[in-house]
Amino acid sequence: MTEKFHPFPKDFTWGAATASYQIEGGWDADGKGLSTWDVFSRKPGATFNGETGDIACDHYHRWRDDIKIMQQLGLKAYRFSVGWPRILPAGRGKVNEVGLQFYDELVDALLEAGIEPFLTLDHWDLPQTLEAAGGWPQRSTAEAFVEYADVLSRSLGDRVKYWITHNEPAVVALMGYSMGIHAPGARDHGLFAPAAHHLLLSHGWAVPVIRRNSPGAEVGIVLNINWVVPASNSAADLAATRIGDGEWFRFFADPVYGRGYPTDAVEHLTKSGFLPNGLDFIHPGDMESIAVPTDFIGLNYYQRVIVRTDEQGNDPPLIERQPQTPEFWTEMGWENYPPGLTACLGRVAFDYQPRKIYITENGASYSTPPDESGRVADVHRLNYLRSHFIAAQKAIEAGVPLAGYFVWSLMDNFEWSRGYSQRFGIVYVDYQTQKRYLKDSALWYKDVIEKNGLDGAW
Repeated sequence: MTEKFHPFPKDFTWGAATASYQIEGGWDADGKGLSTWDVFSRKPGATFNGETGDIACDHYHRWRDDIKIMQQLGLKAYRFSVGWPRILPAGRGKVNEVGLQFYDELVDALLEAGIEPFLTLDHWDLPQTLEAAGGWPQRSTAEAFVEYADVLSRSLGDRVKYWITHNEPAVVALMGYSMGIHAPGARDHGLFAPAAHHLLLSHGWAVPVIRRNSPGAEVGIVLNINWVVPASNSAADLAATRIGDGEWFRFFADPVYGRGYPTDAVEHLTKSGFLPNGLDFIHPGDMESIAVPTDFIGLNYYQRVIVRTDEQGNDPPLIERQPQTPEFWTEMGWENYPPGLTACLGRVAFDYQPRKIYITENGASYSTPPDESGRVADVHRLNYLRSHFIAAQKAIEAGVPLAGYFVWSLMDNFEWSRGYSQRFGIVYVDYQTQKRYLKDSALWYKDVIEKNGLDGAW
């Protein structure tokens, strides 16, 4: 096989992504209100070693230096989220002008550095005051979100032209309200569907508000997707695979694209006790609002999931299809499976026909530290990214309207319930000194961006 260069489309957007609670710190600085993660991370046993995002990467105070790193890497875009309680400490009502100024200055500095801001309104840090009133299972939280979207888009809409309403609403609804693994830590299956509905409803209500305040802007939502396959062709494995796909993906993607909630998922949720009162949370006009046309969909992809069960719904031991080595498994215990990205991109493109797709998160956790010279030789992450970039280009060649790729993450950060035990960054962060080190993967990514393509044989 001969060596060759594989270019991406000339206007392809190369970026990196972060989230407010995971990097900012400054948890109680300058009038910021409490978020659900400020509260949840303090609950005994909620996070690894009881760790919190109180300081994290101290980005709230070090953002200027972090933008210099982005500029050094040649990033074309930066996907970040805004901390809702930093803007509206009580969730709605009085605006915290100091918090708003932080993001105002951040946006200006990004644009000055030639980096396009991609702003996510909600990446899981709901104001605690709204959670105390019932959180996402309550319709009032969706109404508060629209107020928040209005405040932020009126302030930044003249400069920010790419807006994301929510990041991974499935994770909030399932892991936050049903399973209790994430904030707010509820363990009530009956809260899943109303939380999901109001997350989606708030998206639908916010899109026209953002468009009104930011003329010409592109607006979308980010969903998480894995390549989910049955371990066999048994009826049990096939059924379990469809059930999981229905809960984690189609329950969110279908209504966004005007199909309503998938019938098979609703039937399963009803049988499983997830819908004790049926779909009584749906009001007239809700589904039409959720299906508001969007300009793009963002997809967060990390792994393949192999589903194995038996006729009783149990999960017997699975014979792994790949060796248990870092080459095939990240330190999160997620399978490195690039073909799954090509498959997921094709599935979404051809099933839902979005106008545009962005890979809004993709990356790998490996804890490689700096050596004595400060070099971080994170070969496994570099190989992971390269193989997934190739997978993305194959999707483009198949006709997928992929417009950009955001590596997760710009820097090591607070990994939710895993605390600081997992490192996804292409920039290493020493949490004791807050010193940043460019990893080999960052330097390689810089070269990819400069060339807008990949060298080498496939």
